[in-house]
Amino acid sequence: MNSKKDLNEKFISFLEQTKDDTHNSVTHLNDRVLIVDGLNTFIRAFAVNPSINDDGVHIGGVVGFLRSIRYTCDILKPSRCIIVFDGKGGSPKRRKLYPEYKANRKVKKRLNRNVDWGTAPQDEEESMKQQMGRLIEYLEHLPLTLISIDNVEADDVMAYISQQVLTESDIFLMSTDKDFLQLVDDRVKVWSPTKKKLYTKNEIFEEYGVHSHNILTYRILDGDKSDNIGGIKGAGLKSLKKFCPKISSIEKFDVKDLIEFVKNSDGKIKLLENIKNSVNLVKRNYLLMQLQKVDIPGHVKLKIQEAVNRKVPQLIKHKFQVMFLKDKLSTQIKNLDTWIMEFTRLNRFRGLSDR
Repeated sequence: MNSKKDLNEKFISFLEQTKDDTHNSVTHLNDRVLIVDGLNTFIRAFAVNPSINDDGVHIGGVVGFLRSIRYTCDILKPSRCIIVFDGKGGSPKRRKLYPEYKANRKVKKRLNRNVDWGTAPQDEEESMKQQMGRLIEYLEHLPLTLISIDNVEADDVMAYISQQVLTESDIFLMSTDKDFLQLVDDRVKVWSPTKKKLYTKNEIFEEYGVHSHNILTYRILDGDKSDNIGGIKGAGLKSLKKFCPKISSIEKFDVKDLIEFVKNSDGKIKLLENIKNSVNLVKRNYLLMQLQKVDIPGHVKLKIQEAVNRKVPQLIKHKFQVMFLKDKLSTQIKNLDTWIMEFTRLNRFRGLSDR
C-alpha cells in the first residue's frame, strides 16, 4: 500500500507535469475548463472562514471564495473558468418528486468561526446575503463566465455543460458534492477543494472500490444526507460489495441491473431483501441524483449553450482594486498584484479561437 508521503509526491509530480504542459497543449479557449459549483463553494467559505476586515465586518465568504478559486486555478491551470450558481427556485421538478428534497439545508456554524453574531454589525443571514451580492461584483471584474438560471440547480447546468456542450474539452468539476463523481471518465475529473484531491477514475476506485460508472448505483443505495435523501437500511459500501459484488466489477451495473439482481437473489440476505422491498425508493433516488442525462427543458439548454459560447469577460483590474481597497481585504490577501496574476493568465486565453 502506498504511504501518504508517496501519494503526496505522486500528486505533486502530477501537478508539476500539468503546469509544464498547459501552455504547450492549450490551443483553444475550451481545452481545459474548470467548472465551479458556486453556491457549494460560497457556503463552505462563509461557514469556515472567520476573516474580518479592519472594521470588524465578517468577510470570510468573499475572501474564502476568491482564495479558493484562485488556488484551484493555480493548481489545475485551466484555460477557462466557469462558475455556476443555483438559480432562484432551485429544482421544482425534484421538489415535486420529493417535497423533502434539501429540506434540511442550512449554513452550519463551525468551531473556528470567530465572529460573535450577537455584537456584530449585521446578523449572520444578512451578512451572507450581502457577501454573496458583493462576491458577484468581484467576479464580474474577473475573466470568468458566470451562469445562473432560474429554477435550475447548478448540478444540472454543470453536468449538461460537461456531458453535452463541451464534449471535446478536458473538464474539472469543482465541488464537495459526491454526486459529481458519477460523471468522471477519461475526460471529466472532479476536484475536491476540501480534500485538495483530484478524482480521476483510478482515484475513485482506490477510495471506494467502485468504478466511476457504478458510483451512481452506490450513491442511490447509500442516499445523501446533505440533500435529505434517505438510502436503504444496511446499504453501507462494505456490505454492498460483499452481497452485491457486481457493483464493484469493471462492468457497468446500473439501476436496472440492480433491480434485476435483487429480484433473483437469495431471500435470506437481509440487505438484498431491503433493496427488493424498496424499489420505489431506489427509482426515486435515481431520478433525484442522476446527472448523466439531466432533465432540463430545451429553452434552458439553449440558455446554457449561449452562456458558454458568449465571449469571456475581460479582467478589469483597476475596478477590482477599488473594491478590494474599499472592503479592506488586504489583511487576508497580502499582495494583490501577485495574487491576481493567475487571473491575468486566464485573461490571456480569452483571445484563443474556439472549436
